[in-house]
Amino acid sequence: MIKKIVVFLCLALFAYAGDATVEIVKKIDVLPKIAVQDASPKNIDLESRRSFFKLIAGDLRVSSHFNVLDDYLQSSYEGGPLENFLSDKKVDMILRFSLTQDLNAATANVKLINAKTGVTTFEKVYSITDKKRNPFLAHKIVVDVNDQVGAPSVKWMEQSVIFARYTDAKKSEIVISDYTLSYTKIVVTGGLNIFPKWANTDQSAFYYTSYSGAEPTIYQYDLKTGGRKSIISSPGMVVCSDVSKDGTKLLLTMAPKDQTDIYIYDISTRKISKITDYSGIDVNGNFIDDDKRIAFVSDRLGSPDIFAQGIYDKSFEKLVYHGKNKNSISTYDNYIVYSSREADSEFGRNTFNLYLISTKTDYLRQLTASGENLYPRFAKDPDTIMFIKQFGNQSALGIIRLNANKTYQFQLKTGKLQSIDW
Repeated sequence: MIKKIVVFLCLALFAYAGDATVEIVKKIDVLPKIAVQDASPKNIDLESRRSFFKLIAGDLRVSSHFNVLDDYLQSSYEGGPLENFLSDKKVDMILRFSLTQDLNAATANVKLINAKTGVTTFEKVYSITDKKRNPFLAHKIVVDVNDQVGAPSVKWMEQSVIFARYTDAKKSEIVISDYTLSYTKIVVTGGLNIFPKWANTDQSAFYYTSYSGAEPTIYQYDLKTGGRKSIISSPGMVVCSDVSKDGTKLLLTMAPKDQTDIYIYDISTRKISKITDYSGIDVNGNFIDDDKRIAFVSDRLGSPDIFAQGIYDKSFEKLVYHGKNKNSISTYDNYIVYSSREADSEFGRNTFNLYLISTKTDYLRQLTASGENLYPRFAKDPDTIMFIKQFGNQSALGIIRLNANKTYQFQLKTGKLQSIDW
């Protein structure tokens, strides 16, 4: 029985979100056309310069607020009449950077230029102590440039992503990256380490489940000290599926007696309370409605579906009436994004699509159309969702920009994604 539960949970947790009925971002009829110029000194190798150019141009595209010129352009940092106007390119603005690097650190001088007048409208110096983290330097630049033109914030680009990836049979490691997977850092290795979950909004710690000991155990890993401490162990399984807004409470899926239920755990008092009590499978609890209720996946009506229940109220309600097999969810205030298995394809693989609903309306929006789209996760932004895209034995991180109705994918180079958070 416990093996079936673990398989179900892996689907449920593996398998955004503003309500699409609400205007989230301002509609822009014509996107401003922007060119990116590399004004880095010649002693910076061309590969590093081109890589930084691609990061910035890519971020501008993913923001969905710019029409980005594809051309790799070089210029001096001060610029001349031709460089500051680019009349032949018919652009509205120019983002110019000068990247310098030493043994470890990196610095970027940045200008935003009005290509109609040649006037610099924004200028700033950015620096980072570890040049391996250059992708985050590029993300910060684009976040600020985006703010300068008055577009809706894309500050989510600065968030770190944490994920578990399989490396071998019963072996996985936990990795921190940027959203494009251009920067990766392995933080936990050895044994089976899965389901990482950020512990707080500043992303200084995270929880994860380790299957390396006598019993599955949830650990908290402190990124500042590199130390870890045991939070709770349980026979069968134990997974942290959500953390309250203030970081003081965890939602856990546990199966101490071969039956999965959802529990709430208080970090300060170490007190644990059972929320659901059903003889079948209840998994993947997520806080909703200002942390007063939870949404979760359960088979209590036959096939896996999505339900809601008060934390201190045993009555429950079904939230979704579309499809027959939901297997992973994520919440943002009153909004839920979930993955649903649609049907077997002619090639023998299942199709999993993502859908968006609100707990306050009957609105339903389909977000993907084909393939295996699993484990959706909200950014700290109701317009952006991350998910896992599976291609056989390969994986990619997908980014959905809801208001722009665009999806971007960043392939994982090694291993296979098991779960993600950001």
